[in-house]
Amino acid sequence: MPITKTPAIMFQGTCSNAGKSVLTAALCRILLQDGLRVAPFKAQNMSLNSFVTREGGEMGRAQVVQAQAARLDPDVRMNPVLLKPSSDTGCQVIVLGRPVGNMTVDAYLAYKPQVFVTVQAAYDSLAAEYEVMVLEGAGSPAEVNLKAHDIVNMPMARHAGAKVLLVGDIDRGGVFASFVGTMEILDDWERELIAGYVVNRFRGQKSLLAEALDYMGQKTGKPVLGVVDYLANLGLPEEDSVNFKAGLFSPHRPAGEHVTLALIDLPHISNFTDFEPFLAEPDLFVKIARTPADLVGADAVILPGSKNVIADLKWLFHSGLAEALKQYSVEGREIIGICGGFQMLGQSIADPYQIESGGETLAGLGLLELATVLEKDKTLTRQSGVHLASGLEVHGYEIHHGQSRASETCDIIHFSNGESGGAGNQRHTIWGTYLHGIFDADPFRRWFIDRLRQRRGLDPLKTVQAAYDLEPAFDRLAAAVRSQIDMDAIYRLLKK
Repeated sequence: MPITKTPAIMFQGTCSNAGKSVLTAALCRILLQDGLRVAPFKAQNMSLNSFVTREGGEMGRAQVVQAQAARLDPDVRMNPVLLKPSSDTGCQVIVLGRPVGNMTVDAYLAYKPQVFVTVQAAYDSLAAEYEVMVLEGAGSPAEVNLKAHDIVNMPMARHAGAKVLLVGDIDRGGVFASFVGTMEILDDWERELIAGYVVNRFRGQKSLLAEALDYMGQKTGKPVLGVVDYLANLGLPEEDSVNFKAGLFSPHRPAGEHVTLALIDLPHISNFTDFEPFLAEPDLFVKIARTPADLVGADAVILPGSKNVIADLKWLFHSGLAEALKQYSVEGREIIGICGGFQMLGQSIADPYQIESGGETLAGLGLLELATVLEKDKTLTRQSGVHLASGLEVHGYEIHHGQSRASETCDIIHFSNGESGGAGNQRHTIWGTYLHGIFDADPFRRWFIDRLRQRRGLDPLKTVQAAYDLEPAFDRLAAAVRSQIDMDAIYRLLKK
């Protein structure tokens, strides 16, 4: 007797960053609103933005957002393989929430057949618990140099029995050529899995597309099932550094009284979503710092997380930012380090097990009495506690190989399990923590901004100005996509 597959829809793209992740989240929320138990899935994700589940597993932040859209607790089965690049030719491979090692491209290609068995088992286990699955591909299914060993696009769609919607980014131009070109490159069995197209990020008068939409149906035999507008300022966490590097954190400077926060753009920046809650604050300007000149006028500087803290620490010294930060500290300005940035604030970072280097030990910025060793085992845990200076609750998660020992420093956070959550100097002007998501807590974020206001001579606002709540954003996204995609056709595909 054949096994009945859970109905599934899959978004694949004509290119990377076509908007697949957002459309997956949108469809998860739409199906949830329609009363269905739905879960997201992406076989393999490459991203430096990751998250820790309640069970202590690590997974891509995009699938976490999609799970939240479906009002589910994140589950590593939703993203069984996570690749975290640590160099141009290698990455850390995380399978079902746990690191299995650092691999070169060739080593990972040899490992792919084995891990695809794990991926399929994870999907089957997850899909058995839900009524509908919404899958996301990666990059493009038509990359001729990658098709032979692809585990995330068409082979995954075939395993899931998913109907595929091909997404193209019209904002980049050439979207219809990319649709046709993709179809030409696909094998016959792959073309059979394509159910239609979604034109994404459209700006303008949609009636002008009528001729092109008709052409697509005549040329390929597949319909365009939606034209989705360019949706700006969604208020949802970004999947990876593409949009960050392209200027995501470049808002307009507030016209009224405000303070300025400089965020250092490390070459291997990770978990920059830690700072997205700041973007909605009306009296805070977030500026990206890549040179010493970018620190001028900043009320505080943040050193973010890094997937290769050794390489990024070298870059800080080479760029001149290290000396600028030291001078900044002499002036009594505030410097905060999160995870890898916290490690950089210390006296030394050692990598005896060659986690990120050939076994180097580097001198840090020397701003805190802190020594870090990159250990073999990776800390993956959710944490909550109290920020001591403010007395306010904070929460988040830890993802790090580094273990830091502090001396002659002050505790910053007391976690509920009794552990210390960071370290700082006596004046609390230089401090750091391993806690990702510390600024998600609205009262603490306001306290932090108000303290900067007071140092600038401005009155504190005292009350929360912006709530970091994704629920309204999910509903806005779902409403927009529902009105611009043929949901009747989607439901017909799910019933086939």
